Amino acid sequence: MRISGAGLRSAHDREIFRLAFPALGALAVEPLYILVDTAIVGHLGTDLLAGLAVAGSVLVAVFNIFNFLAYSTTAAVARRLGAGDRRGAVEHGVAGLWLAAGLGVGLTALGLVLAPVVVEDVMGASASVADPALTYLRISLLGAPFMLLTLGGMGVMRGLQDTRTTLVVAVGANVFNLVLEVVLVYGFDLGIAGSAWGTVTAQIGAALAYLVVVARVARRAGASFRPTRSEVRAVAAVGGVLALRTGSLLLALTAATAVASRIGDDAVAAHQVTFQVWLFLALSVDAIAIAGQAMVGRLLGGGDAAGARAAARRMVEWGVAAGIGFAALVVVTRPLLPPLFTDDAGVRDLAGDVLWVVAALQPVNAVAFVLDGVLIGAGDVRYLARAMAAASFFVFAPAAVAVLALDASLLWLWGALCLFMVARAAGNVGRFATAAWVVTGSAQKRVSASPS
Repeated sequence: MRISGAGLRSAHDREIFRLAFPALGALAVEPLYILVDTAIVGHLGTDLLAGLAVAGSVLVAVFNIFNFLAYSTTAAVARRLGAGDRRGAVEHGVAGLWLAAGLGVGLTALGLVLAPVVVEDVMGASASVADPALTYLRISLLGAPFMLLTLGGMGVMRGLQDTRTTLVVAVGANVFNLVLEVVLVYGFDLGIAGSAWGTVTAQIGAALAYLVVVARVARRAGASFRPTRSEVRAVAAVGGVLALRTGSLLLALTAATAVASRIGDDAVAAHQVTFQVWLFLALSVDAIAIAGQAMVGRLLGGGDAAGARAAARRMVEWGVAAGIGFAALVVVTRPLLPPLFTDDAGVRDLAGDVLWVVAALQPVNAVAFVLDGVLIGAGDVRYLARAMAAASFFVFAPAAVAVLALDASLLWLWGALCLFMVARAAGNVGRFATAAWVVTGSAQKRVSASPS
């Protein structure tokens, strides 16, 4: 999509689209690792596919926790870039890469030790499923340092206002993954192990690509590639808070699936269908949130509080417009979506009913997600962590417990998710309306500007 100058209502539109469109492409491509594995392993047998499902769910949850390596780095690098300190921006990003490498090595070591406990005791895999699940999980854990390095590299490039590189690396890695997995699984008959090795190799390639790109940027900026203890500590401090935020979110979403499974088999199947639709649309809107992280951080770093507010307001407008469009799309395609996932008439009917709720949630989701990005870009992560924890434990949890206690239907569970998302959106709007998040300069000196 090309935006002409004459059609722009806001001076920030061109930059929003420049950052958001490649980010959308990268976000759409990122989940393909597991999707490709599922498509390939699914033809090898039910037990192998079930093993992949168990191991894949663990890996997705773990890697999502470490998303802070991208988010916190994006905001901090953008802020220093806006303040005119490109060298400092790059060195902070490099510190994030060192932290990612260290965390990745630790995650691999801990994961290999705990893998049997996680698969057999926590996930409850049967004897026939546990073996392939352990094979896939153990091999995939060897790629953890490279996956976390990739997250850190994404954060550096986004903070430097470059989302095209993240798209190129994501597409290249996934194409390589697809080709290599077909060769290893079918050509060398390596089964689920071949699928895992293909993904790990692709992750190594992506990490190396980011290291080369960041090294080139560092040389141009005169930045050191050696770790600085103070910078690593700074990344870790912000990252720990963001991990708390993400953990609270994942806990709520995981609990929703657990509640659905207790409602009934049709309910949990329908929930899986509708949740995947919801998640895909959430990732789409998240592209604007990534633009928010990069732009707001840069503008505040440069001392432009008014510009940061204006850009953020415009991104919320675009997010709501996208949410309304997605809502209409879900309504129009509602009869067509469930049959794509299941042949069970009962599951299709229930999923069709829940999709009305998914459609209604889209504008609310957009406000919550976009303002998440804005506040992360502003470095307001402690507020976000507290707000997410409050929404998860004091809004969603009591509502979910009520659904179980009253033996209510899946629609009521999605009503609880609606309350959760409304609470998130309301908390972010309330924060955005204040001046508390408007902190300018690379040192985050608070300004007294009032909301306009």
